[in-house]
Amino acid sequence: MKNLSLIALMLAFACTNSTKDTTQESEVLRETQIKLETTKGEIVLKLYNETPQHRDNFIKIVQEGVLDSVLFHRVIEEFMIQGGDPDSKMAAPDDTLGNGGLGYQVPAEFHTDLFHKKGVLAAARDNNPEKASSSTQFYIVQGRVFTDSLLDAAQGRINGWLAESFLKNDSTYTPYVDSMNVAMRNGDRETYMRLSNFFKEEAEQLEDFEKYVIPQEHREVYKTIGGTPHLDQNYTVFGEVVSGLAVVDSIAAVETNSLDRPVVDVRILNAKILK
Repeated sequence: MKNLSLIALMLAFACTNSTKDTTQESEVLRETQIKLETTKGEIVLKLYNETPQHRDNFIKIVQEGVLDSVLFHRVIEEFMIQGGDPDSKMAAPDDTLGNGGLGYQVPAEFHTDLFHKKGVLAAARDNNPEKASSSTQFYIVQGRVFTDSLLDAAQGRINGWLAESFLKNDSTYTPYVDSMNVAMRNGDRETYMRLSNFFKEEAEQLEDFEKYVIPQEHREVYKTIGGTPHLDQNYTVFGEVVSGLAVVDSIAAVETNSLDRPVVDVRILNAKILK
């Protein structure tokens, strides 16, 4: 009897540990959801665990209230809606937006299985060669449906950017990159465009880099659901809309000015973590 009691206790202990392990595993695998309450309706997002630095940063800025009252300051129909600039909270109608943030960047997190299908959440960024993301600014893809020929063109565009990125990370070209950054900070558009065109021309001659091929399963999504394929492997995708795509479409359809800012402000009233 004593042996049977001991065995029963051991089994009970093993079951308890197994339950704990399963619970801990489910906690790790659970995807955080964020609700954006906007002046056009609610959008619920889930954050991918495959991009932990972007996930954790987005949770942080939501908890800190950074996204409360910001505008969707850049809206392009059949492309995307962009928000998250803290400077937009009190912006006047004629203010130029898109340069605000918290003074740091989030390292790029690219995954070949995360791509720019309709409804994905991705990080905006400036033209830094590391492709590090803005601390606060993001966009949600509306996009459009593509044909195979258009996808081939998008693939060529991706590889053009990859070639440019390869060159910009080559120490030989560091002085040119530094000059581009100085020109961008100083608003010297002429110098910036001249150097930008220089990199494009150099990239066209480059063959010694790993070229990207749009996977067939991604092609099928782009040909049915749609998206913005030319941004793949260039901007970090870190989540997607789980409800509220109609709200995204309604925001994308608003009237905008010459800088793609909505004529009537579209605001994120508040953002909160659901789970």
